[in-house]
Amino acid sequence: MTTHALAGALADDGRRRIFAAIVLGATSATEVAQRVGLSARVVLTGVRRLADAGLVVGADGALAADEASLRAAARDNRPPDDAGPATDPVLRTFLRAGVLVSLPAQPSRRRVLLRHIAEQSFEPGTHYPERAVDDALKPWCAAGGSDHATLRRYLIDEQLLTRERGIYQRL
Repeated sequence: MTTHALAGALADDGRRRIFAAIVLGATSATEVAQRVGLSARVVLTGVRRLADAGLVVGADGALAADEASLRAAARDNRPPDDAGPATDPVLRTFLRAGVLVSLPAQPSRRRVLLRHIAEQSFEPGTHYPERAVDDALKPWCAAGGSDHATLRRYLIDEQLLTRERGIYQRL
């Protein structure tokens, strides 16, 4: 089970209520429907989706939360302690599994982080249109620590990238 699959399965309010009822002891679709006030059809569809995501077991019999699957997902999706740049404390603080969790307020720390992003995302001397720059920066922003436009602006301000007529280049 991936984090994405887990989030997708629990993104719907009805499925969250169904899952909560199962966690709190409801063992059949009928019992779940009574507790959450949803139709049997909606409950069965929700249970199927939760089972497909690995959150619920026993869809044909007694329903239960799949605790082993949840534990495995928590263990497998946790970034290793040495994930990301190993030695630089700035990068360890602001990056998790290669994704930006926030931007440092201190300019010297921000410069270290931006230099790392520029080195990992762009080849020196290669010309990039703005769309390619945005596409290269968006994965860094997946955790919501910043947005690609802000990163792009900081990279220009710190002179790690140049921009001329909509074409970017790493120095």
